[in-house]
Amino acid sequence: MPDVVFSVDQARSMRDQAVPGHNRWHPDIPPAVTVRPGQSIRVECREWTDGQIGNNDSANDVRDVDLTHAHMLSGPIHVEGAEPGDLLVVDILDLGPVPQETGDAPGQGWGYTGIFAKANGGGFLTDRFPDAYKAIWTSPGRSAPRGTSRASSSPGSPTPDSSAPHRRPSCWPGGTPGNAP
Repeated sequence: MPDVVFSVDQARSMRDQAVPGHNRWHPDIPPAVTVRPGQSIRVECREWTDGQIGNNDSANDVRDVDLTHAHMLSGPIHVEGAEPGDLLVVDILDLGPVPQETGDAPGQGWGYTGIFAKANGGGFLTDRFPDAYKAIWTSPGRSAPRGTSRASSSPGSPTPDSSAPHRRPSCWPGGTPGNAP
């Protein structure tokens, strides 16, 4: 069983955690924990918007997401003996939702896939998809194909056919692994 080295209460903002998360890679952010080479660890993460997206049929939250409070990260994690310039090998042994929790926050038994509105930065296909869209997916287990999904759009946008099958992710999102500068 891996050691839980970074625990997250999914019902609380990353700012309000026992060990607060952060939202940028910067050398002035001190390590939250130190691990040994070869140690099996578990790192819990919070969804990247820090809970701004709701489990509902409106895409307004995707359209209106506050990007100044986004990109939540767990850590940093220091590896004993690691020096700048060293090559670190990290094996991800398991990836999934926080299994013991269900609730209102993304990652508590449900997740989403969203498309930003052109008005909020959009994406590379904003000419084809100028409005915000959101698909909510739930899973009784660790993989979404056994679960369900539903789609929604911003007011005034065409509503997807709810009887059409929606593509569901084959695994839950896992965050952004990174290396300190």
